[in-house]
Amino acid sequence: MSGTGPVEPGEGTHARDTGDVPRPAARAPGRLARRRRTVLGGAAVLAVLAGGGYLYAGRPGQPPPPPPPPYPVHVVDLAYLNEVSGDGGPGGRSDGRSGGFSFAVLLSVESGPPVTVTRLAQPYDGLAMTSSPAAPFQTKSHSARKIIVTLRVTECEKAPRNLGLPFLDVTLRNTRAIQAHSFILGPRYAQDLSQALQVACSNDSR
Repeated sequence: MSGTGPVEPGEGTHARDTGDVPRPAARAPGRLARRRRTVLGGAAVLAVLAGGGYLYAGRPGQPPPPPPPPYPVHVVDLAYLNEVSGDGGPGGRSDGRSGGFSFAVLLSVESGPPVTVTRLAQPYDGLAMTSSPAAPFQTKSHSARKIIVTLRVTECEKAPRNLGLPFLDVTLRNTRAIQAHSFILGPRYAQDLSQALQVACSNDSR
């Protein structure tokens, strides 16, 4: 066979393209791929934060701050003793010569810091009051102080009669607060005070 025409490919063979065949362009990452990267990034940040919080929690923490001291009215008690010292007469009885009478109360502090009595007074017109020790004075925790109170009648017309539950006004101070409180001293104090006022005013009328 003769000729100069192109050589035909043999059986089972393929002609190789000699020209440049363009490759398909790479597909740009879609919305799903971008979302996946965002989710993975957020999860990594959360994992780092969680790990840091665990390590911080595992560190030996500082001791909690101590609780504040109690309010003074919660730890102070004032009780009537029905005992006196000095020249006021025993048992809170009236001293007819001076128109006054004395009695004892016990102030106790159960706990907390020391408590200072800055004021000790009675609420009734016609009576004047003094105390020993005189305010201000301090009482330490887990201790008690005996206070002698002397009342003198200044005007019988204004003095109370037939007292039900007489009380003393006390102002207390500690490192937590300053508080005013009225302490009711009970029926024995009411009876002794009423009798003393009757004696003092009957002497005054005579």
